[in-house]
Amino acid sequence: MYDVIIIGGGPAGASAALFCAKAGKNTLVVDADQSITKRAWIENHYGVMAVTGPELVETGKKQAAQFGAKFVTGKAQNVVVTDDGLRVLLESESFEAKQVILTTGVASDLAETMGLPTKPATEPRMKTRIVVDEQGHTAQKGVWAAGTIAGCSVHTIITAGDGARVAINVISELNGERYVDHDVLK
Repeated sequence: MYDVIIIGGGPAGASAALFCAKAGKNTLVVDADQSITKRAWIENHYGVMAVTGPELVETGKKQAAQFGAKFVTGKAQNVVVTDDGLRVLLESESFEAKQVILTTGVASDLAETMGLPTKPATEPRMKTRIVVDEQGHTAQKGVWAAGTIAGCSVHTIITAGDGARVAINVISELNGERYVDHDVLK
């Protein structure tokens, strides 16, 4: 049983994984390796002069992994409620978690399979987004959404920030109190 399973390994997913793993949460990322960031050239990401999308995605995954996040390659087919939490079904295996964060970018098929409420998206190239509240909750208890699929701008810095924001909310819910992650110079 994982504390958190994140579905999607682009900037929102890797950022959420980084925060969850760094907070000591048993974290798994299910990544279909279909992030649109893999086609990007990025010169507008704060703190980075210029980077290719693939480099940015790999760096994010390495950061999350250094704190213990685990990654599995595969496409989530469905997320179902169990007696103990949620089960993420892949084609040939499944994983269980207390909380799930959807960070599927432009792909809304999983949300539609799950029966989550959606609405038209406003970003170019986006047709559908998941309806979420201000914290990132979806209509399904224990299922959250972050990044472009939750209605954020498609820019990597914004989706990464939203992944972190929702992760902080998930960690806070798991801990039963507001979580803050501030590193300080040694």
